[in-house]
Amino acid sequence: MKNVGEQEQPTSDSVLDDSAVSDYLLRNPDFFIRNARQVEQMMVPHPVRGTVSLVEWHMARQRNHINQLEEEITLLMEQATANHQLFDRLLSLQGHLAAAPSLHDMLNRLHRWAREMGLAGANVRLFSDKWRIGAPSDFTQLALSRQAFEAVRVQRLGKEQHYLGSLNGPELLLLLPQAKAIGSVAMSLMGDHGDLGLLIFSSRDNQHYQSGMGTLLLQHLALMMPDLLSRWVERA
Repeated sequence: MKNVGEQEQPTSDSVLDDSAVSDYLLRNPDFFIRNARQVEQMMVPHPVRGTVSLVEWHMARQRNHINQLEEEITLLMEQATANHQLFDRLLSLQGHLAAAPSLHDMLNRLHRWAREMGLAGANVRLFSDKWRIGAPSDFTQLALSRQAFEAVRVQRLGKEQHYLGSLNGPELLLLLPQAKAIGSVAMSLMGDHGDLGLLIFSSRDNQHYQSGMGTLLLQHLALMMPDLLSRWVERA
């Protein structure tokens, strides 16, 4: 028996929480239509304006969502433009390299292309166990011992296909013995499995190539070069 005047306490079944309210609104999508007048009078907290009506709050969320979508669309368009420009540059370079009458001329064309981009140059090194470039070949200067390179690979590339950053003196002497005043490099393993050699772009600027920069151009070039090289150098 309840004493006279004693108020009834809500049971656990009657207590509403966020989940229960959300479930109810999902099951009753016409709630806001049936209670339009009350909805218009509802006020909700706002981080800047104190409180706003539920309608204003919803419209602000919609505006923010639209702005976010517009930013994403703009970013996608910029990426599409950049990819198109990248494709055009690669197609032009590939045709230019393919038209070279000799390996020496092709490597010179690649080097000049790098210089036109403001770099110190571009170099190719071929793993000597994968290409027939020993004496009396004219391409011995391209040879690189995989064993000699292994320490650099572990230190700089690890399990990656590309490395962007600086090299120390012994590393530069091994990979670019003729180069001078090199500040940073973009280095890529060539071939589908990265076992054919190296493509190296160099800059005199210490900060030009840094970890975290995009490598899409390097990736395409590193895959493209072996087929071009195979015109003059036989695979082992």
